[in-house]
Amino acid sequence: MIKILPPKPFFYKGGEKAVLLLHSFTSNTNDMKKLGKYLQKNNYSCYAPLYSGHGLTAEKLLTYSPSDWWQDVINGYQLLKDEGFQKIAVIGLSLGGVFALKVSQELEINGVVTMSVPIHREATFLQKRVFHYAKGYKRLEGKNEEQINLEMEHLQTMSIDSLVEFQQLIDITMDKLALLTSPIRILYGELDEPLYKESAEVIFQSVTTNQKTMKGYPNSKHLMTLGTDINDVNQDILTFLNDLTW
Repeated sequence: MIKILPPKPFFYKGGEKAVLLLHSFTSNTNDMKKLGKYLQKNNYSCYAPLYSGHGLTAEKLLTYSPSDWWQDVINGYQLLKDEGFQKIAVIGLSLGGVFALKVSQELEINGVVTMSVPIHREATFLQKRVFHYAKGYKRLEGKNEEQINLEMEHLQTMSIDSLVEFQQLIDITMDKLALLTSPIRILYGELDEPLYKESAEVIFQSVTTNQKTMKGYPNSKHLMTLGTDINDVNQDILTFLNDLTW
């Protein structure tokens, strides 16, 4: 059995403007490292929290719920405040993008960037994502297929209450888009599922800020921070941050 080292939150200290970086569901802070390092080089301080259970087994992941993950986001924001940062922007990918919208609805924020955000996801779809993650993780641990199949059968009997809560969290956040008054940049990959382009358009129409832009990237799938368009994505995010009235 190979022991997998769990990923950690990271804090890249740069200038006096801070960015909260929020990773996606079933993924971890590694999604955000390249963007974080790029922003740090350009004089921004970046903190990326790791959501509870993420980077661990799927069985452990399912014992946490979106309210735990949201608390991790709040704690990350608070950490930046405690470090003395007055000016904070938030950038999120997928689930992290949903949280970024929620942050800008509920907390003081200077600007928000969302990438690959779904306006709706069924709990059953989210469960498939967990199963996919579980299989990959078990293979990394060096388990054989027989063992994996046995464990997957057990996983299928686990409660998906946390995923139902997740589905509701997305719906509630999208219902409150009109509360969003901060400048926003909405990004999606043209090679991702069509849902994400549609979602970008709905978010764009629904937020009340007049400082809003939307862009699709021709060679990007879902994980935009690590895709082929990474240089364009990073540069566009930096331009957006530089243009904010901090």
